[in-house]
Amino acid sequence: MTPVRTGFPRPLTRRRRFGWPRRVFAQVLLMQLAVATGVTVLATGLFLAPLSAQLDDQAMRRALAIAGTTASPRLAAGLTGGPPSARGPVQTEAERVRAATGAEYVVVMDTRGVRWSHPDPVQIGRVVSTDPSAALAGREVMEIDSGTLGRSARGKVPLRDADGRTVGAVSVGIEYDSVRDRLLGAIPGLLAHAGGALAVGALAAYLISRRLQRQTHDLAFSDISALLAEREAMLHGIREGVVALDRTGSVRLMNDEAQRLLGLGPEAAGRPLDEVLGRGRTADVLAGRVTGEDLVTVRGHRVLIANRMPTDDGGAVATLRDRTELEHLGRELDATRGLIDALRAQDHEHANRMHTLLGLLELEMHEEAVEFVTEVVGVHRATAEQVTEKVHDPLLAALLVGKATVAAERGVSLRLAPDSLLPDRLVDPRELVTVVGNLVDNALDAAAGTPDARVGVSFRTEDRTVVLRVSDSGPGVPEERRELIFTEGWTTKAPPVHGKRGLGLALVRRLAERRGGTATVAGGPDGGAEFAVVLPDALSDAPAGVPSDVPAALGPAEEAR
Repeated sequence: MTPVRTGFPRPLTRRRRFGWPRRVFAQVLLMQLAVATGVTVLATGLFLAPLSAQLDDQAMRRALAIAGTTASPRLAAGLTGGPPSARGPVQTEAERVRAATGAEYVVVMDTRGVRWSHPDPVQIGRVVSTDPSAALAGREVMEIDSGTLGRSARGKVPLRDADGRTVGAVSVGIEYDSVRDRLLGAIPGLLAHAGGALAVGALAAYLISRRLQRQTHDLAFSDISALLAEREAMLHGIREGVVALDRTGSVRLMNDEAQRLLGLGPEAAGRPLDEVLGRGRTADVLAGRVTGEDLVTVRGHRVLIANRMPTDDGGAVATLRDRTELEHLGRELDATRGLIDALRAQDHEHANRMHTLLGLLELEMHEEAVEFVTEVVGVHRATAEQVTEKVHDPLLAALLVGKATVAAERGVSLRLAPDSLLPDRLVDPRELVTVVGNLVDNALDAAAGTPDARVGVSFRTEDRTVVLRVSDSGPGVPEERRELIFTEGWTTKAPPVHGKRGLGLALVRRLAERRGGTATVAGGPDGGAEFAVVLPDALSDAPAGVPSDVPAALGPAEEAR
């Protein structure tokens, strides 16, 4: 017959495989139980081994003590009263002692080794089965040996008469089975104590393993190894800096990007954060003394964005993003927008002037039209020539000309000090452009909207040092805030579109300090603030034969003239 198929699949039976567990806590528990069991067994064995020897020694000493007490001159006198007899005084005394002490036997022998007493009367008159020479020679003997009554713990002493002569020996035996019984009787109690200790150890191992299970989130060793490998790959592969701190504020780890951004090395691990970074806003942000999200800080010449997240163990993990290039792009965007605004203003002004010129021509007022055009062109040319005569670096001159146009649009007069002079020997013109641009922008913001708004710029050189001063007619900076304004993130202005404010003055001071100079603020001659920046070694050496106050090359405006 063809077997009928029911249509239901046959259930698969899975074999349960028994082997070494994968979880960390289970492996640790088994290892701790194995160690506790091994230690308990070893301790029990180490205790039983000396216990057996101790019980043997106690039995032999007891036998020796009984033999010493029995061997008296009165018993020695019984050896001279006739031949050995089962009813003689020696046998009677020996049996009394044996019954009183619980010994297995008490044997009295003469110098020939002939027994005068024995628990078995048949053995009386016979020679002893073991060598009695040591006891007959006057020495005490303790031993474990076998005789006619089996294995026993023995003690032998010489038997002396009243004159001290050795006339025989006394041998006392303790049944060895009783010693073994004592040993076996001690084992249950010992095992009970060992079992109790093992139970306590197992409970402690279980509690420790459960705690380990919570701390390792019930992971296997392979999972932990994989997580560690992934963590190392992630920490050293991402383009964000990661700094981990412990509960004491010391650096636990720092990935490669964090070392690059903070200018540190691997030796920073394990050291306190304040010791590694020094005092400043960066250390305050990473340590949590300054709270918030996307906190801006400056480290060296880098602008960093930091975020800090506390961990369960009391430490924290901080991430750092390099925003230097973005900040530069944002500032260039601000400058571009300012230039566009200036161009837009000039476009409106140019349109008004063209309309004015068209009206003069339609009215056939030709002489007035010529004077009007001459005046307009002369004002712009005078401004450009004034700048290029005193500032011979093309980048910085172009910046000041553009800022003068923006200042005019905002109703602010931007002027160079008459004694200003900056030769075309700047080591890093872009650095000074950043300093001047930030200070002039701040001065324009402060002076705009005030009566007779003015911003003054002064350049002075001393050998290779450049001293820059920017003053304004704004409200000034209160004395108590003159250091605070150089802190990263501090500002009184609304944030721009591209990011955060509060970085300009901090960058100015960092650039100055990097060259060994200073950046300070005080009261200005126009009632506002005056910023002074000293930049040592900002100028290169003058060419031979050229005075330090004469430019090495003419600027573009000078060449055009």
